[in-house]
Amino acid sequence: MTDRELPWARADWFEQASAWIQVELARHAIELIGAIEQPHIRPWSTVLRVPTNQGDLYFKATAPVLAHEPALTQALSVWRPDCMLQLLATDLDRGWLLMRDAGATLRSQIQSVADLHLWQPILTTYADVQIEMISRADELLALGTLDRRLATLPAQYEQLLADTDALLIDQQDGLTADEYRRLRELVPEFAAMCERLAGYQIPETLHHDDFHDANIFVSDGRFVFSDWGESCVAHPFFTLLVTLRGVAYRLQLDDHAPELAQLRDVYLAPFQRFGSPERLREAFALANRVAMVCRVLTWYRVVSSLDAALKAEYADAVPGWLQEFLNAGGSAA
Repeated sequence: MTDRELPWARADWFEQASAWIQVELARHAIELIGAIEQPHIRPWSTVLRVPTNQGDLYFKATAPVLAHEPALTQALSVWRPDCMLQLLATDLDRGWLLMRDAGATLRSQIQSVADLHLWQPILTTYADVQIEMISRADELLALGTLDRRLATLPAQYEQLLADTDALLIDQQDGLTADEYRRLRELVPEFAAMCERLAGYQIPETLHHDDFHDANIFVSDGRFVFSDWGESCVAHPFFTLLVTLRGVAYRLQLDDHAPELAQLRDVYLAPFQRFGSPERLREAFALANRVAMVCRVLTWYRVVSSLDAALKAEYADAVPGWLQEFLNAGGSAA
């Protein structure tokens, strides 16, 4: 099977997954009380809802392109059970997870700026997880977690630019020829940006890369971090690129809104062992730009694995994030 042949597209896949689920339910003395449903299908994963006498359980299958997710999720559930999914079973060879319901999404709890205080303990705990995972960076890489360490990014950036088909140059939703030229010219400057960011000496660690309010769950005062398929070993500050953009978009905040700056500072506070608040904010501003390249590399990895029809649907994410990088300045100065 290639990455382009999604397992759940096979006619017998649902039957096989259901059979495995029922075996695992029996092993835990849990009774299935209704039909297994498939409410969530994406090119990179699918989720099944499993109604039982202990409440709804959830099954997740991950595409081969993000095959590290089940093993990483399993490890995190052992290392940090306070804020990770409660797993009942895993099949790492097939990329399958069976887990308990984690509660309501954080997105459902935040309706206005007045609710943003809910983010504060979440960001503090997430930063604590990142700091704890610094010492496990080699273990994370051994699990297959993507390698986006600063020393590797310049070469990955050049390799991405060499795949001109993925950039849709002078096509609809693609780069213009001038944008492509500018991105090529930025190769040495991007390397300088990575070197400068490394100079702040903030250790690289686990980075979620899609840390938004629909991937965080809340139940009885407990919050859970989920969906680790796009995670990397990278600079920790990359995470808030998606987080703060998501908050700003949903609540219609300006990029320079004080509410976003406050969330940034809450997140940065645990990292003060690595520098003063002023120095951390400097590093954060630089990391926010470099993170755009990390983000486009994730999309490039996923899009490149898709068949032609799906690739056409999602391909604009690759040039789109490169345009964001250009618009952000793309300079080491």
